[in-house]
Amino acid sequence: MSRLNYHHLHYFWAVASEGHLTRAAERLHVSQSALSAQIRQLEEQLGQPLFLREGRKLQLTELGAVVLRYAEEIFALGNELLAVAASGQGRGTLRIGSVATLSRNFQEWFLQPVLKEADVRLVLESGSLNELLQRLKSHELDVVLSNRPVLGDDKQSWRCRTLARQPVVLVGPPRPEGLPFHFERDLPTLPLLVPSRKSEIRLRFDLLCEELTLQPAIRAEVDDMAMLRLLARDAGCVALLPAIVVKDELEKGLLQQYCEVPQVEETFYAITVQRRSLSPLLKKLLETVAITG
Repeated sequence: MSRLNYHHLHYFWAVASEGHLTRAAERLHVSQSALSAQIRQLEEQLGQPLFLREGRKLQLTELGAVVLRYAEEIFALGNELLAVAASGQGRGTLRIGSVATLSRNFQEWFLQPVLKEADVRLVLESGSLNELLQRLKSHELDVVLSNRPVLGDDKQSWRCRTLARQPVVLVGPPRPEGLPFHFERDLPTLPLLVPSRKSEIRLRFDLLCEELTLQPAIRAEVDDMAMLRLLARDAGCVALLPAIVVKDELEKGLLQQYCEVPQVEETFYAITVQRRSLSPLLKKLLETVAITG
């Protein structure tokens, strides 16, 4: 067999990823006819079709699915090579993805060791966990920060490291001096701000309330920690959140911590993907955080 044309393979990979010839052509800035011709040449070289047409969509054949897995590995490895080469050229770049709802205070804490390094360039991106994992898989990111763990499987070997565990607290306007707070007695009487039901914090809190037969008066459900922080500060309600989210407000006396919520905490994770060599910058950062965290 003649040598594989990686240009043809890249075009196939783009079409397979999009599942649509027109969108892939727009993404690659080539005509549909040119794109089709490139894929036909790859099919002729491999001796079998890679796509079946189903209306306007393209369905991978059995061989097409196999070729796609190889293509993903090949181009991910190419991105890894570029990242390794870049890390050895003096000023290093560290590319970090963070789940959009993650506490900004936690992110700042995690980044402190490298923010002091003048020769490190940071690239910070936010998005959904699924979006970021896809970018991590293709080695466009070095690490993803999340408050949800991910498990590896036979298709993808994720590496999920626990960075920190933070207590979840109830915070609100400062209470009169000498007025103690009792969780079971006082919780049902307070207007409460809580994370949305997609949050692990909310799940644990709901289970705790069920165990204690408590019915909290929930005023609002918020899926963004930055917004929850603002509402906690300005709405005059009591908020359920990790202590680190409102660290500044607690230090300034704008909010008061009423109590740590029993059996509820938030765990923060650094997710990486199996690769031949971990970025030296990321390795150093994870080691530093492990020592100080």
